[in-house]
Amino acid sequence: MGTALVKRTNTLPAPLGLDRASVFGNLLNKFKRLYHRSDRFINLLVGMPSYDKYVEHMQTRHPNREILSRKEFFKEALNARYNGGFTRCC
Repeated sequence: MGTALVKRTNTLPAPLGLDRASVFGNLLNKFKRLYHRSDRFINLLVGMPSYDKYVEHMQTRHPNREILSRKEFFKEALNARYNGGFTRCC
């Protein structure tokens, strides 16, 4: 019995004729979307309010009031959560 030599390469074939760069780019975009969705989900799960929702609310309901920076918003949210009391505008 003879042994057949098989040439091996370190590259993987791209599925369905797509180039590897576009496959990797699509995969990276999916991971980014998943991360942002999970970030929002985890914030809701632990009770952290959404800064984006806050900004949207302030622009539509209170256009004349100053919008807090992201840092100020989360500082106030943590203070309200752990030091008692919550200040709602509506």
